Amino acid sequence: MSIRERLDTSAYLVVGPENTARPVEEIVAAAVSEGFTCVQIRSKVATAREMIAILDKSAAVIHELGKSDSVALLVDDRLDVVLAAREVGIKVDGVHVGQSDIPVAVCRKFLGEDSIVGLSAPTEELIDYVKTADVSQIDYFGAGPLHVTQTKIDCGRTADGRIITRSFDEIAELAKVSPIPVVVGGGVKLNDIAELKATNVQGFFVVSAVAGADNPRSAARELVSAWKKIF
Repeated sequence: MSIRERLDTSAYLVVGPENTARPVEEIVAAAVSEGFTCVQIRSKVATAREMIAILDKSAAVIHELGKSDSVALLVDDRLDVVLAAREVGIKVDGVHVGQSDIPVAVCRKFLGEDSIVGLSAPTEELIDYVKTADVSQIDYFGAGPLHVTQTKIDCGRTADGRIITRSFDEIAELAKVSPIPVVVGGGVKLNDIAELKATNVQGFFVVSAVAGADNPRSAARELVSAWKKIF
């Protein structure tokens, strides 16, 4: 069974060097050791070579924890980085793209059927889009933001500059109509987990809640425990 077939987005970490004063791989290790199931390396400041180095170290800590076959390691936007990292033997499992990034079909063509391709759902016309989108080559939707977030200041921003956050009712409707898993983030905190789980989405994603915590391992443990204890 490929990692695409066993993809688990229930506890999804997004992290890059601009999100933490610690080495990125240290944050990855903390999250994965405490039950995070998916890791996305995202950076708008790192060079391709720096991204590859981060992926190398992150893949290594996931391997050391015995989770290479169950925890997906993804890259935000940079299909070129995924391909280059794979070329030098780094286990990278796929890519996450936005509406204005490289098209999903192109990602799928270059990465193959066993790879994971995630797509950010659009800010506007969200529900209608998810109802009608061709999801044949997409593994999950990323949606949000739940709250305004400083880690991605354009998250939820419309063409005219407004920021649209998502209510729990909207998220519940999204989970109901989406034909593929939905993972929600954008300023998610520990006290949001119960309400978010109640919407029936497949998971949450966080950046600063773990990467910016005084104790990333403890923060990751609390988030995963909160998610698992609610049925």
